[in-house]
Amino acid sequence: MMPGLGEKFGIEVQVISKPREEYATEPYSRLGLPGAPAIMIGEEVLVEKADISEDKLDSAIRRQL
Repeated sequence: MMPGLGEKFGIEVQVISKPREEYATEPYSRLGLPGAPAIMIGEEVLVEKADISEDKLDSAIRRQL
């Protein structure tokens, strides 16, 4: 879903994927990033530890443009 939205809006999308166990480590928690799965746009955390519909994500991206 994410790469397709990047192409649709002409924006750079960075996908970080690691084993689920790695997100539960202390070094990860010290990074100050949201709990996975998560979606951030800039510094705004759109969703954390949950899924989001493509329509809601699409709307959030449009608000940022």
